[in-house]
Amino acid sequence: MINKLIDKIQKTKAPIVVGLDPMLSYIPEHIQKRAFAEFGETLEGAAEAVWQFNKEIVDKTYDLIPAVKPQIAMYEQFGIEGLKAYKKTVDYCKSKDLVVIGDVKRGDIGSTSAAYAVGHLGKIQVGSRSYAGFDEDFITVNPYLGSDGIQPFIQVCREEKKGLFILVKTSNPSSGEFQDQLINGKPLYELVGEKVAEWGMAHMGGSYSYIGAVVGATYPEQGKMLRSVMPKAFILVPGYGAQGGQGKDLVHFFNEDGLGAVVNSSRGIIAAYKQEAYAKYGAQNFADASRAAVEAMIADIGGALEAAK
Repeated sequence: MINKLIDKIQKTKAPIVVGLDPMLSYIPEHIQKRAFAEFGETLEGAAEAVWQFNKEIVDKTYDLIPAVKPQIAMYEQFGIEGLKAYKKTVDYCKSKDLVVIGDVKRGDIGSTSAAYAVGHLGKIQVGSRSYAGFDEDFITVNPYLGSDGIQPFIQVCREEKKGLFILVKTSNPSSGEFQDQLINGKPLYELVGEKVAEWGMAHMGGSYSYIGAVVGATYPEQGKMLRSVMPKAFILVPGYGAQGGQGKDLVHFFNEDGLGAVVNSSRGIIAAYKQEAYAKYGAQNFADASRAAVEAMIADIGGALEAAK
């Protein structure tokens, strides 16, 4: 799957990911009213609004982008109905040939970790038949429990030709409370990066490993260092746009081949119509605003990479 992601990045010239992280406050009133008219002001109605919102954005942007990243928490808040909307979103994006990165941040040990891996990336045997659960192409994983929490995910990825993005240095302000702590003179995030590189070298998809890393756009200097620590790992870079990251901050996340990183923007794209720069589109044309925001992001990152050559 890492090879498909690279191929789509090269074809679209867009090393970006659209984060499908919907909140009801992002969803225009006309979408909500339509869903509530059919299902009432219920969890089912909210989930329907989320699904219709996602579908319009995907329809307007799928030809520009290689991948999407739905954040499962935004769906779980609506209970089982929200998880149904999550699954419908995953399936619809895959029908558009988009790579789907499930932002699920799972991580446990033993059979529990194996069950998470099967549920999101693998297949479960039910009698004489097998079924894919959520069936994402990649998922995000928390490495805090160590190698025995990661190996079950790697095993399923090997079987299914899928991939991981392992949390290394996250974009949130308090990430340093743990991730920056020194151990034998090195910050913890560097040690995690070294481990990701070790796991990755044993699981190559081609020129890059299918074991990648998450490193926030808000920490460009750490990103530069981690790029050298993990030369064969693809880096998923959250924190662009709404969290402050810009194209010029991101060049060090990429390798000299122009690959090695894929940058995520969530509310900066899906709620673009609420920004002054895209207000002309209005709520009725929210997905057109999202397309314009994608085009602007591609130009920003592409321009920064070109200037850095």
